[in-house]
Amino acid sequence: MKALMLNGSTRKNGCTYLALSEIAKVLNAEGVETEMIQMGGSPIRDCIGCNSCAGKNRCIFEDDIVNEIIAKAKKADGFIFGSPVYYAHPSGQLLSLLDRLFYAGGGAFAHKPGAAVVTARRAGITASLDVLNRHMTDAQMPIVSSTYWNMVFGPVPELVEQDREGLQTMRNLGRNMAWLLKCIQAGRQSGIEVPSAETANWTNFDRTVK
Repeated sequence: MKALMLNGSTRKNGCTYLALSEIAKVLNAEGVETEMIQMGGSPIRDCIGCNSCAGKNRCIFEDDIVNEIIAKAKKADGFIFGSPVYYAHPSGQLLSLLDRLFYAGGGAFAHKPGAAVVTARRAGITASLDVLNRHMTDAQMPIVSSTYWNMVFGPVPELVEQDREGLQTMRNLGRNMAWLLKCIQAGRQSGIEVPSAETANWTNFDRTVK
């Protein structure tokens, strides 16, 4: 089993990295392999809605890491998306990445557990979690929770290390993720198949649109 972790911060060893690393320690101890992808400072294109990805499981743009992550996502069993909070919102870079990941490669995420983790100096955390969770709920992903909202406080890693409850929340999230991954694996081995979703009905609020 493998969990793919996306660090949506441009700071390689910052607060978001610390939170994700705390989760990774628990997952590894539970026998779950982890891989952390650091977005870094390179630009990420927005989705332009061209629909060129339809049926291809690839984005038309090849000049950033989106298609690389889609390829990794196909082989992963679970996901954790981490982001700092900017203006009570996840990082714009991460949102651009997720929009294209889920639009072009949504099938790689369906029915696989996911969790969002955010870090902040003070406020905007629950609003940021809500934004990130929407990508996963649209993709039929079970959301993994913890013993509190998935967040840590601190503008610098040294202060995040003092957020004992926040780090505890990260560890409990890791345990819950590992447990759910094992349950899914056991169900698969017992012959339980993923559900087949209905897709025939689409609502357009302009009733003249066919």
